[in-house]
Amino acid sequence: MSVRNLGHLFAPSSVALIGASERAGSLGATLLHNLLAGGFKGEVWPVNPKYSELAGRRCYASVAELPQAPALAVICTPPATVPLVVRQLGERGTRAAVVLSTGLATARDQRGRSLRQAMLDAAHPYLLRLLGPNSAGLLAPGLGLNASVAHSGALPGRIAFVSQSGALMAGVLDWARTRGIGFSHFVALGDAADVDLGDVLDYLASDGGTGAILLYVQDLRYARKFMSAARAAARSKPVLVLKSGREDDAAPAAASESGALADADAVFDAAIRRAGMLRVATTDQLFSAAETLAYARPLHGERLAIVSNGAGPGVLARDALADGGGVEASFSDASRERLGALLAPGWQRGNVANLRGGASPALYREAMEVLLQDPQVDAVLVIQSPTATVASRDVADAVAPLVRTASKTILSCWLGGASVSEARAIASGARLPAYRTPEDAVAGFLQLVHYRRNQNLLMEVPPSMAGSVAPDRAAARALVREAIAGGRYLLSDPETKAILRTYGMAVVETRQAASIDAAVAAAERIGFPVAVKILTPDVMHKSDFGGVTLDLDSVEAVRAAAARMRRRLAELFPQARFDGFSVQAMVRRANAHELIAGAALDTVFGPVIVFGQGGVAVAVTRDSSVALPPLNLVLARDLVDRTRVARLLAGYRNRPAVNMDAVLASLVQVSRMVSDIPEIVELDLNPLLADSKGAVVLDARMRLALADRSGSTLDRLAIRPYPRELEETIEWNGAPLLLRPIRPEDGAAHLAFFDALTPDDVRYRMFVRIRELQPSQLARFTQIDYDREMAFIATRRNGEGVFETLAVGRVVADPDNISAEFAVTVRSDLKGMGLGKMMMQKLIAYCRSRGTREIVGEALPQNSRITGMVKKLGFTVTPTGPEGMREMRLIL
Repeated sequence: MSVRNLGHLFAPSSVALIGASERAGSLGATLLHNLLAGGFKGEVWPVNPKYSELAGRRCYASVAELPQAPALAVICTPPATVPLVVRQLGERGTRAAVVLSTGLATARDQRGRSLRQAMLDAAHPYLLRLLGPNSAGLLAPGLGLNASVAHSGALPGRIAFVSQSGALMAGVLDWARTRGIGFSHFVALGDAADVDLGDVLDYLASDGGTGAILLYVQDLRYARKFMSAARAAARSKPVLVLKSGREDDAAPAAASESGALADADAVFDAAIRRAGMLRVATTDQLFSAAETLAYARPLHGERLAIVSNGAGPGVLARDALADGGGVEASFSDASRERLGALLAPGWQRGNVANLRGGASPALYREAMEVLLQDPQVDAVLVIQSPTATVASRDVADAVAPLVRTASKTILSCWLGGASVSEARAIASGARLPAYRTPEDAVAGFLQLVHYRRNQNLLMEVPPSMAGSVAPDRAAARALVREAIAGGRYLLSDPETKAILRTYGMAVVETRQAASIDAAVAAAERIGFPVAVKILTPDVMHKSDFGGVTLDLDSVEAVRAAAARMRRRLAELFPQARFDGFSVQAMVRRANAHELIAGAALDTVFGPVIVFGQGGVAVAVTRDSSVALPPLNLVLARDLVDRTRVARLLAGYRNRPAVNMDAVLASLVQVSRMVSDIPEIVELDLNPLLADSKGAVVLDARMRLALADRSGSTLDRLAIRPYPRELEETIEWNGAPLLLRPIRPEDGAAHLAFFDALTPDDVRYRMFVRIRELQPSQLARFTQIDYDREMAFIATRRNGEGVFETLAVGRVVADPDNISAEFAVTVRSDLKGMGLGKMMMQKLIAYCRSRGTREIVGEALPQNSRITGMVKKLGFTVTPTGPEGMREMRLIL
């Protein structure tokens, strides 16, 4: 991640247009017109040796002749000239450029490099950031900057639009202008040779002028970078994503059920959800979301009340809400009484306030005021159908002012065309979202709901896995190495189960037999009844040719079944390899559900976890969901809840609920396994049999591949898992103390740690007095992105055998990893015992290992303990600001 010099790109003080022209229809002429027409306050310098003057301005022959280095350069010269122009700009001192020139990826320079690479090589020594090539440009309407080929400008606003398609730019700008929606930035990435989605997200996340971010995505190249930036951005503001292309033609054919279920679009959905963003499916939904986000207040709940001047529109809205999984508000008794006094005697006292066709503006306003005060209502949708007796604009004038005073979300729908256009304009002018149909309005509301749910999921503190078995990672890796050394990349059921057992997963007793006689002997050792399955790596669905036989209760039955399977394999698949038989103890659980759990490898996001309804019909039912590892119990529960079978697992009629803890533990262990063992490409646990007693794996298969050892084995994961390698056990106060990174499951211990701090120590850490941590704060402290921040805790078991947190040290690096801000807190009753120094040394060592250049921190003037301690470690401490805050800094 890097935001270095992006300020010059998105907020320049001057612009040079390299390749300016007066030829009508050319890039150079279009860009010059847009730069001058947008009202940009800074200097605009045309550059082209063919002209001495353009648009009444001096035109410079070269970059060298410019009066000073432009903060931003816009390049639209022929491809072969771009690398030289970039080098000249870098030498002059320019640190950002937009490259609209095309064809750089295919053309070559004299050294055989692509012109794209030559351009990057020219920019690198000067840290010159490049947007493009093949970009349609960018707009920063607040600055009057239009460095794009768009045929019209944009209104200023607080929405940023970032697109991988320049062609989409014109349509979005047209649509937004007609609705009065403005933008803080409008960016067309082009080929993203340098500045990509991750970089732009990082910049916009910290941009105070941007309140929401819209992304149009066609493809992703750096999933890890994108996910890290997206998670950071989505914590601070809404991020919505529209992605085109639901199929990944480059994906290899899956050799497992899990691989077939984890299609590219499902994986992208899972990534967006995990990052806390919201995905929309169509351009219409993106436009609707833009309007909703531009105006609507954030939701504090999901219960929607509907006010309408007709039964039909209200019912349509109610149906759309139900179809979309929304929650209809149930009015309080007090609200029903007040509404009953306002509405006609025929009101049915339902959950839609039907004002009838002749509802006056005053009645609209009064009804809405009642509902906005109702504690059982979180948002209100007002619908108005035009009538001959009441002007829609008068209704808009009556309800629009409520937006300023209401603490709840208000949305509006004005049915009709020209007759309600003025009402829509009044609503938009008051920052009241205005929709054309009840269904559109409800869709806008549901976008807010889904965004809120995604955020709440990320804020939920997961419990620890009580009683879970610590994986024997060394044993698992040894089994994998042994298989690969023997040339076995598609592991049999018994081989896979041996690996599963090292992670504490329950598997049915299974033995592998090389022959019919060996199968009989294995069955006698296990005890009857048994199941026998033929082993061949060349046929996925063995039941299709009779390769599975259940409930065999004698030696004769086993022998006959095995012989029949062997014969059928030879007849139907003569080229298939025969690897023997799998003999299993027969499991009889009358109320059990057949599930599938597994893993697959996505070409962009790396390993993914799959869960769903299992059994032989898994490919037909296609009831499954996908998630990115690493998983905790909360994320595993969400993975389960997104399937239809989840409702069955909760129990129904006389069928008891399954032991959900066992199911979730299985998913977490699968996640740990694929995170720990990079050679695992695909994994099927099908069926995973689950009932009230627990979950047991009946059949399993695993596909391996040689791991790429060119970088960290963790680089293949889209989200960096818990960095176990940073754990360290030391001696402190005569007892062992574990220093380790914080985990999401540390929420309860972290809350207890905070509660043990004195009010002064809380103020020293938070700079304000607070009595308790809010759930969102607790999640923010414990659910961190290990790629860009780190929090170490000092922990030990207390007298009750429960781990407690004694101290916390935290560093958060900027996206360029130049500077990291630190904070150290020691439990108040343990101060003065060396814990603070120990945590600070741990942070310093960690930052040095990452190549961070400096560590900085702030302290209140009264906090002499921390300033004294860091001085001894080499920090400089200087007063800063009007309140005498102390800035602590260590150059690494």
